[in-house]
Amino acid sequence: MYRSGRNRALAVSVSLLGFLIPSGTAHTADAKPSWQMTWENTVAAAKKEGRLNFYVGRYGSEPLLNEFRKEFPEIKIFSTNGTGNSLGTRIVAEARAGNVLADLYSGGAVTNFEILYKGKALGSLKSALILPEILDESKWYDGKHCYNDPEQQHVFIYLANPTSTSIYFNTNLVNPKDFKSYWDLVNPKWKSKYVSQEPTSTGIGPSLQFFFYHPELGPEFLRKLFIDMQPVYSRDRRQMTDWLAQGKFALCMGCRDSDRARKQGLPVDDMDMVDWKEGMPVSPGGGSISLIKGGPHPNAAKVFINWFLSRRGQIALQKYDDLYGQEPPNSRRIDIPKDMLPTSSRLVEGRRYFDFTDPKYADMTPIYQLAKEFMKGREGK
Repeated sequence: MYRSGRNRALAVSVSLLGFLIPSGTAHTADAKPSWQMTWENTVAAAKKEGRLNFYVGRYGSEPLLNEFRKEFPEIKIFSTNGTGNSLGTRIVAEARAGNVLADLYSGGAVTNFEILYKGKALGSLKSALILPEILDESKWYDGKHCYNDPEQQHVFIYLANPTSTSIYFNTNLVNPKDFKSYWDLVNPKWKSKYVSQEPTSTGIGPSLQFFFYHPELGPEFLRKLFIDMQPVYSRDRRQMTDWLAQGKFALCMGCRDSDRARKQGLPVDDMDMVDWKEGMPVSPGGGSISLIKGGPHPNAAKVFINWFLSRRGQIALQKYDDLYGQEPPNSRRIDIPKDMLPTSSRLVEGRRYFDFTDPKYADMTPIYQLAKEFMKGREGK
């Protein structure tokens, strides 16, 4: 009797165990990965916020933003466009006044680092990355994420553009075949024939970084360019392009709308440096993004960051011109098609490049110290 009761109890226990194990296994199989739960919760919170304030220096045209709006219609994105200097100083001023309005800034790495990072206006963008396809660094150029700040978490570089150094020329006055090296730009024959942005401007910051940190150029090259060549300075980049087209100057550093001028049949072109002795710079070219600390819509900002850096977002980036009508850029993502890009925007295997997006080249302090010397010397004349 005792044995029979014990057997029945054992049978019931085994039966219950058999019922519970499949149930627990099914529950485990149905559980969502933690990243997916985080993503879904973030999207839901972003939809409740319903808005994103995006400050854009270059890459954030309406066609590009419309791609985001199609996927997340509940999040109304409002963009504020301007130069890096104006937007950067505005964001810092708003933060210091306790009235943070911007959620995100996308623009030049110099503005992001020199103004926003040093102005302590940035939060950790790295901690906002959620999607596995973004976190997988093998999907990115050089097998890693590229940040422009010492902590490697605030200023994310999303472009790897083979680029010129913002040198443009009048096709009636200059034969580009005469240039085989950057040192040809400081040939005495070009003295007083340059118009340029002021060297203290962030607009030509990437070019100055390349010149300063390149082992075959350096400070001596900058002195020759900005002192010996005696350029005329302007803060109006469109005016500079107009002057170049009119033949008032043969060469321009930092012109804008050269594509527009060329399409209008004006004698303006940008210098092709593909085969120059020192190689071409790989530049972020206005392609860095940062998360503003204390922004009013933190979840919407996270959703946009993850969409923008995803395959879909970076493919969209490569489809559209920038705010100034310049051709689409080259994303640092290497797992997306590149055939839609103009040949000038593609990295070519075997060519010499100097990638100055490395954080060790980020410090503009010695460059701007030189630039101030140049400007002071000009004022004294």
